[in-house]
Amino acid sequence: MIERVKTKKIYVGNVAVGGDAPISVQSMTYSQTHNVEATVAQINRLHFAGCDIVRVAVPDMQDALALKSIKEQISLPLVADIHFNYKLALVAAEVVDCIRINPGNIGDQSRVKDIVKACQERNIPIRVGVNAGSLEKQFENKYGQTAEGMVASAEYNIKFLEDLGFTDIKVSLKASDVQRTVDAYRMLRPKNDYPFHLGVTEAGTIFHATVKSAIGLGALLLDGIGDTMRVSITGELEEEINVGRAILKDSGAAAEGLNIISCPTCGRIEADLVSAVSEIEERTKHIKTPLNVSVMGCVVNAIGEAAHADVAIAYGKGKGLVMVKGEVVANLDEKELVERFVTEVEQMADKIEKEG
Repeated sequence: MIERVKTKKIYVGNVAVGGDAPISVQSMTYSQTHNVEATVAQINRLHFAGCDIVRVAVPDMQDALALKSIKEQISLPLVADIHFNYKLALVAAEVVDCIRINPGNIGDQSRVKDIVKACQERNIPIRVGVNAGSLEKQFENKYGQTAEGMVASAEYNIKFLEDLGFTDIKVSLKASDVQRTVDAYRMLRPKNDYPFHLGVTEAGTIFHATVKSAIGLGALLLDGIGDTMRVSITGELEEEINVGRAILKDSGAAAEGLNIISCPTCGRIEADLVSAVSEIEERTKHIKTPLNVSVMGCVVNAIGEAAHADVAIAYGKGKGLVMVKGEVVANLDEKELVERFVTEVEQMADKIEKEG
């Protein structure tokens, strides 16, 4: 496991963020928030996809007033996303678990004081959400839309909250390009111990968002930076959670589910490996126990990889081996291998779970 930078622990509802808490995965609904039925339905979809914290847009008073009804019908911690109109934050703070403000568009600091007071009264945190595209004029004029400008904005606003006696803070520094995002987080990290919310904003459709987020968030996670995260995708809600969980797992920042090792397609493959791996992914996606499994399509790499896997298939021509911890447990026809493999994986996962 990666050694994470030690940060202050805060709570968003019942979810701990920072400190020794697991890195949480967030998403955001796209419904009009005042459409309570649609918003609750989307939040429930995210809940079943494995989301930890959900954020909703609050652009007007109608949306702010809907938050109470939404909160009563969901189990996920609820974050209100506030821009421009600080009065919406005051209404939202009465029911939600966290307020996100963008310092670049919230206006006069007297308004921020009012938001802080409302959050202090209910003991809920504030996320200082700095976006490269909407910096305060004083920072944009001095630095431009740069990582330096983002960090200067974050430091200024963090100090303002601290001067008001408020320290239940988490921070995000988002840009639409990977390099600027990574630079900003790395630059700010040594300057305070507040938890960081990671994300590359406006990352695009699932293909581009996956690539950008894997590079940017993955780089930061490998540095031990990050306490909560969102993968921003123009697409289905569940995909944000799926990609986020995969980045955590494959970066080594979280141990959860199967790490499936499989051959690249090549002329040596002696089985329908694509279909086999697809079936295995589908049939084992419910398993949360961290296991390394191998599905190899020829003898060149199969035995070596299988020897180091918890459970493995080593395909040959028309048949193959199922191996557990490097030991052959079955020599079967090709059509029987996946069934036996899945059985062995489920049994091993169950045993590990029972043993604690």
